[in-house]
Amino acid sequence: MTSRTLVAVLTGAGISTDSGIPDYRGPNGLWQRDPSAQDLVTIGPYLADPEVRRRAWLLRRDGGALRAEPNAGHRALVGLAAALPVRVLTQNVDGLHQKAGLPDGKVLELHGTARRVRCMDCAYTCPTEAALERVAAGEADPPCPDCGGILRPATVMFGEALDPAVLEKAAMIAQACDLFVAVGSSLQVHPAAGLVGVAVEAGARLIVVNAEPTPYDHLAEQVVREPISTALPALVATLTG
Repeated sequence: MTSRTLVAVLTGAGISTDSGIPDYRGPNGLWQRDPSAQDLVTIGPYLADPEVRRRAWLLRRDGGALRAEPNAGHRALVGLAAALPVRVLTQNVDGLHQKAGLPDGKVLELHGTARRVRCMDCAYTCPTEAALERVAAGEADPPCPDCGGILRPATVMFGEALDPAVLEKAAMIAQACDLFVAVGSSLQVHPAAGLVGVAVEAGARLIVVNAEPTPYDHLAEQVVREPISTALPALVATLTG
């Protein structure tokens, strides 16, 4: 590949499972083990039920996502970005791409970030760790300290629409890229999954790296089923070699 090739990489939960963050839909995913956990990341139940919010705060406290470290898959994309123009479009909210060393400008967080929380009613926002300190001090469902409103993660929860400006920017990247690599995504959550079709229709080559079949496998020139932490470094070596 030439140095002018733009590579767009769409990452999903599968790239972070080796960092100890479970995915949602996989065979060992969070929803398979506890179907009721879907309520914890769905906006309607979260706003309506204080018990759902209490469980959600405990999940944030005990889930380990904020303590997770990047794995070989994340680090491979840092190496790819050092060799080629790369934009990472991530469905993940864990911030591990940036923690691995990718600049913020090369990462577009389609679903926001779990590293901050915000108020539903006012402009208040703070690091998630600060809110978790209140949980540790005994507040089961800490309200906004400014207005008393409901605090929620600065993520796009299920039942909410993506930020149109973020989605538009992602679509522009998908249309402009020469290669689109989908990594660790079920490609079932739209509109993010639809970026694959946008890229292919614009003439991009497609590579899918995922343990399970996806609806877009038939469009790919290469489908990789091996574990991401080994498959992605090998793929990056091929692309940059």
